[in-house]
Amino acid sequence: MTHRDLAEPAYRALAGTLRAQIAEGLYRGGVRLPTESELSDEFGLSRQTVRRAFQDLVAEGAVYRVPGRGTFATESGGRYLRQLGSIEDLMNLSDDTTMEVVSAPRRQVDLEAAGRLRLDTDLVYRMAFRRFHDGVPFVLTTVCWPEHVARLVIDKPEVAAGATSAYTMIGLLEPHLRVPIAEAAQSITVSSADGSVAAQLNCPEGHAMLRVDRLYSDADGNAVELAVSYFLPEHYTYRVTLRRSTT
Repeated sequence: MTHRDLAEPAYRALAGTLRAQIAEGLYRGGVRLPTESELSDEFGLSRQTVRRAFQDLVAEGAVYRVPGRGTFATESGGRYLRQLGSIEDLMNLSDDTTMEVVSAPRRQVDLEAAGRLRLDTDLVYRMAFRRFHDGVPFVLTTVCWPEHVARLVIDKPEVAAGATSAYTMIGLLEPHLRVPIAEAAQSITVSSADGSVAAQLNCPEGHAMLRVDRLYSDADGNAVELAVSYFLPEHYTYRVTLRRSTT
């Protein structure tokens, strides 16, 4: 465990170290994690601190504990796991997934999207992309932008039809905005795959999907992007960490 942030509580630093080791595959195949006593000795921490780190990992689903046997990493079963806790998490590059553009940005009439974006016109720019994990497409996303926002990225090679990259779309867009993104209003519902979703994600029409709807707004309260995503639940785990405010 490194001294990466002296202000970070010791239990969080330890949880981060164990989380990284799990991601590297150190505890695959039923290999037991070190015990509280072993970790306490290795890192010079109290048993209570180690226990708190384990509690965080259990709460987020990264590990599970078996009485009398120990603590084990949760096997993902081929699913992509996304841990979210901030706007920055949504914008970060993804090292283990790939974005493939299905349709490049195109100007079109979309009454619903224009209304959600609070525009005084019915015209938006719309594009679609899917994301892969281990070669498997697990989500199809459609994004809509006001024209002045779309103009910031429509000439970027990352949004050309068929282009692939590790970017998140909001991460590609945000550096070009005059005012930074400050909010993502999100709703999650159950839906079913229509023909276009089924074709892009290689699943049957009517297949149960996780529908995630996000409306991004900048620090001035202006809506800058509407993103609607359809996830295959058998290939995706969505996780959000909620923390108590300390202010």
